[in-house]
Amino acid sequence: MNLSEVKDNLKSQGYKLTNQRKAILDVLMDYKGHVLSAEEIYEKTKERYSKTNVSTIYRNLEILENVNLVHRINMNGEASKYKLVCNDKHHHHIICKDCGKSQIIDFCPLKTINDEFKDEEFVLTDHRFELYGYCKECVKKKNEQG
Repeated sequence: MNLSEVKDNLKSQGYKLTNQRKAILDVLMDYKGHVLSAEEIYEKTKERYSKTNVSTIYRNLEILENVNLVHRINMNGEASKYKLVCNDKHHHHIICKDCGKSQIIDFCPLKTINDEFKDEEFVLTDHRFELYGYCKECVKKKNEQG
């Protein structure tokens, strides 16, 4: 996704590409393939745009999520992590619990278990499937330390 596409997406949904939003998106583009907490995004955005504050980060992350530019991931009771939407195709992720590296999983398990949800009293409208573990680099570091 390039800046022009981002701008068009925001504009089509009634938003502008403000300096704060651009700085947030620049940070997320720099860390493409990783998930970042709002706090990490704040620290890195503040280096680029000093007028940024934490509430601005949260407000803009919510907007960017609503316009489908940012994906929010909840990791085992920790604070939410965020990443730039990598593509428009339906997919899921495997995420490293140490460094936040993420990788796309093209397989959707819902196709396999969909028959379980044919209950007439429940209509499935959405789902998320995320796997957590450790990337090879983090496993190697752990083995060297231990």
